[in-house]
Amino acid sequence: MERTLDGKVALVTGASRGIGYEVAAGLGREGATVVCVARDPERLDEAVFKLRTDGIDAVAAPCDLGQPGSVARLPEKLSELGEVDLLVNGAGILGGRTSKTLKTTYAEWRSVSAVVLDAPFLLIQAFAPAMMARRSGRVVNISADEGRMTGPGNTGGVAPYRVAKAGLNALTRNFAYETGLGRRGVFVDAVAPGRSRTDMGGPDAPRSAAEGAETVIWLCTRPAAQPDGTPAPTGLLWQDREALAW
Repeated sequence: MERTLDGKVALVTGASRGIGYEVAAGLGREGATVVCVARDPERLDEAVFKLRTDGIDAVAAPCDLGQPGSVARLPEKLSELGEVDLLVNGAGILGGRTSKTLKTTYAEWRSVSAVVLDAPFLLIQAFAPAMMARRSGRVVNISADEGRMTGPGNTGGVAPYRVAKAGLNALTRNFAYETGLGRRGVFVDAVAPGRSRTDMGGPDAPRSAAEGAETVIWLCTRPAAQPDGTPAPTGLLWQDREALAW
């Protein structure tokens, strides 16, 4: 039986663990060839081995997303796989949990922003033009509740992370409008997965990593058109398949 993503290539950053790994697994089960990107080659190889054991077509692509030069070389490294159809920006680092604006260092600010905001920008620049040329593609940025200015994002603390996630939400909205809100075949969205049981969320978080990944997988596989023929809603921040104010 044909699956939703048969013949598609999905690139997932942060795929060696947590929500990123569950996204890679979910897209692979839908038939996609999954390019798994993470910084730690050993941990990434372990994740890809596990995915392949489960029958998923997975490829390891080690990359330090905090280094723009490494990100820029990814398209050439992946050229044999064909064009990327789905881009999921899932990698993230929190920084210090007590990093208030006047306490954080510039080095910490830059290291968080480089992974959380700059890398998605560079990957969009690298892979979205081909999506636009084909009039088909999905970009999903994994954000966080901390980036919502209408929610817990305005409570202060973890300043580099909160501000970078807010910037990622803004990048999502801005690029979605630049691509015609789905009218040109490219859909751009963000997901606040909720606090999940990952290295970052901790063992007592209320959600599993798989639950945190579910809306991301849905955005990558949902129909491009609504029943009335108009494009599916896009340019939004989602949680549990519902749009959130941010």
